Amino acid sequence: MSVLARNLDDEPGPKRLDDGLDPNRGDFLAQAEPYRRELLAHCYRMTGSLHDAEDLVQETFLRAWKSYDRFEGKSSVRTWLHRIATNTCLTSLEGRQRRPLPTGLGAPSSQPTAELVERAEVPWLEPLPDSSTDDPADPSVIVGSRESVRLAFIAALQHLSPRQRAVLVLRDVLQWKAAEVAGAVGTSVAAVNSLLQRARAQLDAVGPSQDDQLSPPESVEAREQLAGYISAFEDYDIERLVEMFTAEAIWEMPPFDGWYQGGPAIGALIHHNCPANASGDMRLLPLTANGQPAAAMYMRLPETGGRHVPFQLHVLDLGPDGISHVVAFLDTTLFTKFGLPEAL
Repeated sequence: MSVLARNLDDEPGPKRLDDGLDPNRGDFLAQAEPYRRELLAHCYRMTGSLHDAEDLVQETFLRAWKSYDRFEGKSSVRTWLHRIATNTCLTSLEGRQRRPLPTGLGAPSSQPTAELVERAEVPWLEPLPDSSTDDPADPSVIVGSRESVRLAFIAALQHLSPRQRAVLVLRDVLQWKAAEVAGAVGTSVAAVNSLLQRARAQLDAVGPSQDDQLSPPESVEAREQLAGYISAFEDYDIERLVEMFTAEAIWEMPPFDGWYQGGPAIGALIHHNCPANASGDMRLLPLTANGQPAAAMYMRLPETGGRHVPFQLHVLDLGPDGISHVVAFLDTTLFTKFGLPEAL
């Protein structure tokens, strides 16, 4: 039984009405469950947090179930659920800090040999696991879906106010009409157009370049690059790693607030701060996250009795010139969210 099903069992009130709609658990879940994954992506775009997005989808389903008897079918179930999810996110975001990456804090790049500074109090951006069940027939849908959850795009969204974020996501990602967005967020069409104009301008200033030519994770080029990246780490071959980065490549690893630019700086950082000492200390599993190539790093430490345990989750920007960006997340609770093993 799902968590939602258990929660619905605890809800007071009738499970069936006499108006022709059937709000019992089975009927509601049959209507709503197909949209769970895209609602998760929607809440993730709004919050930048996988953990929060999962909670907000659950809250969305509970709110929708409670009001299912009043759903008149004037819009699709999908649109209705996204409206509820949007307002659930807006309520949740009231008074909350934005979720940055280290590059978004405004500080210059750090020296690779300097002491690492952990900022546990910062609510850092989190990655989103890709679903192996998502298989749209239209290739353009696949590309659009990936671009709308790319880490650079999600980080840029964090510079917008929650209402700007909601309007931009509903208009530019979900392709809603201005009147539909106005009804969803409780404002006028004129206000929606104003919010959208300001949001687009701000996103242009801080967002990813449209000229970025990133390799899709299933491409031969990306697979070969990711395999080389994994092999270099597992062999503890820092020189080979350095050669894989572009001249302006960026490395960042929340919750540490520093970021590092260029292959030599990244190599020096790994050499001075990585707990690995030799080939075999690290093992990496390939995966995808945020529509990008990614890898889960496991580290063999003295205190783990020789076992490789979760250490970092890497999300990579790969292109024809090499690796241009790596975000190495040190939050090991993400391994469970990605369905990864507890140890190797």
